[in-house]
Amino acid sequence: MGWVESLYDHTVALDTAPLIAFIAKEKPYVGIVRPLFQAIDQGKIRAVTSIITVVEVLVHPLRAKNTDLSAQYREILLRAKHLTTYPLDERIALQAAALRASLNLRTPDAIQIATALIGNADTLITNDKRLRVPSQLTRIVLDDLINPLPE
Repeated sequence: MGWVESLYDHTVALDTAPLIAFIAKEKPYVGIVRPLFQAIDQGKIRAVTSIITVVEVLVHPLRAKNTDLSAQYREILLRAKHLTTYPLDERIALQAAALRASLNLRTPDAIQIATALIGNADTLITNDKRLRVPSQLTRIVLDDLINPLPE
């Protein structure tokens, strides 16, 4: 069973990196994340992310005045059927503050992880090896999928 199939019937939280890799066709990651986004599109995996992701992914296309890429990001993040983008609300803010206090996270990371927890995700997909997550979440790092550790 591959890594994507192991997530069927689960809720995953998406950090910014997997979305950028998929939409911008960023090598070498696009081949790894394409099956994930296909599974999400097919409803085999439910995904959540934070409105922070919208802020982070739109910077490059807006600087480059790439309206097509900007529209693609917005379409996926704000309208995809099996991906919920959570707004920053009081519950997420309180959870993020607690995570900052306990794990010493930066505010955007704390909001992403708080969103994952509020959204009932059991896995966070990121490309940040240093990102600390609470025990309720399994962290999958894209670089680890490309360059797995020897067994």
